[in-house]
This record gives sequence, C-alpha cells and structure tokens, in this order.
Amino acid sequence: MEVLFALWLRQIKRYLRSRARLVGSLGQPLLFLVALGFGFGPMYRRAGGGNFIQFLAPGVVAMGALFTAMFSGIEVIWDKQFGFLKETLVAPVPRITIMLGRNLGGATVATVQGLLVLGCTFLAGFRVGDWMTFPLALLFLFLIALLFTALGTALACRLEDMQGFQLIMNFLIMPVFFLSGALFPSEGLPAGMDIVMKLDPLSYGVDGLRGALGGPCVNGLPADLAVMVTLSALALWLGAWLFEGVQA
Repeated sequence: MEVLFALWLRQIKRYLRSRARLVGSLGQPLLFLVALGFGFGPMYRRAGGGNFIQFLAPGVVAMGALFTAMFSGIEVIWDKQFGFLKETLVAPVPRITIMLGRNLGGATVATVQGLLVLGCTFLAGFRVGDWMTFPLALLFLFLIALLFTALGTALACRLEDMQGFQLIMNFLIMPVFFLSGALFPSEGLPAGMDIVMKLDPLSYGVDGLRGALGGPCVNGLPADLAVMVTLSALALWLGAWLFEGVQA
C-alpha cells in the first residue's frame, strides 16, 4: 500500500512541476471548444439542435482527459531509459501494485486536467444541466482517465523508444476521439459509422459524461456506466499482465 501511494503521489508531483505540460494540454481542447463551438454554433441552432456549446463541452472535457491519460504511458518508457523503473521493480511488492499505483496516479492527473477544461467551458457559456448528477459526471471522467491511462501503460510496456510511442498514440487517439460522438450527434448516422462508434470505448464515456452533465444520453447512464467499468477493469488486467513481462 505504501508503494502504491508513493507512486500515485509521484505522478501528481510530476504533473504539478510541469507548467508547460499543463498549459499545452489545455490548448488543444480549448481550441476545439472555441473554433467549433462558436464556428458551428449558428448552424447547429438553425438545424434545431439548440446551443452547440452545451453539446460540445462534455466531449471537449473528455478530450482533455483522454490526451493526458494516453500520454502518461510515455513515463514508463522514460523510467525504463533512465533507470527509475529498475529501482521500483526491486521493491518487495507485487508488480501489479506498482502498475496500479502508476495508473491511479495517471488517472488522477487526467481527471484534474479534465476538470480544468470543464472550468474553462463555463467561460464559453456552458452550464451544468443538473448538479444532482454532477458526482456521476466526475465518476465518468475518472473512468475515461483510468481506462486510457491503463491502455497507454499497456502499450508502453511493449515499446522501447518515446518517438515510436508518440507516433502510435497519435495514430490511435485521433480516430478514437473523432469517432466517439464528442463533436457531433450519434443519431441518424449511416449503419457502418454507427457500428464503428459502438466499438469505440470513448463513445460510452462521452455519452455518459454528457448525460450526467444534463445533456442528451443515447445509451442511458446505467448502460454507459456498466460498459466503462467493464472496459476499465479489462484494461487494468491487460496492463498488469503486460507489466509482468517488463524488463528494466
């Protein structure tokens, strides 16, 4: 337990020390919010969709958590190259404890990042529809962060260089984000597109987050929550299995 807490705390300290990382990770979600929210807002209203900022903001919040969560896996490669991972692995604790500590720390950082983006959306005009379900929105945000932190860690366990990790992450993140329904409604899409969106794990997190913040929820909150909990558990299991074979 002490090792788990120490690794969790280390991830938080890394995040707080990196002001450039904080500012940089806020830039892209806010660009999407301003450019798309105000650019497509008038067309969305004319089509009868209402306030586009209300629809877009939860997707942008999920984006902030997604990017931070996935790229937290690069720290595994960094620690392998600079020897910190070797010092961690010699600790007399199961490797799954080390892996959980890293993932919980990365998920906490990504959740905080998502909350910072959420705070910025209020300046753009977003308003929470129902504060009673806001704790559920925090849970969905944490599950998004935990799922993709675990996936990023699992991938990093099989890679040795940071450049390759960044290329693969960029290749994976953009389709996952754009096909999640974060930027456009999922109703009335072609059958092929609908199937792809149902296979995208982020789509359930975005749908649940949007519903918990008072927006439209396509799948229903219980279904979204069940899928996210299941996928997060599977991702943690996969990450733990791959972390067992890591050679520092």
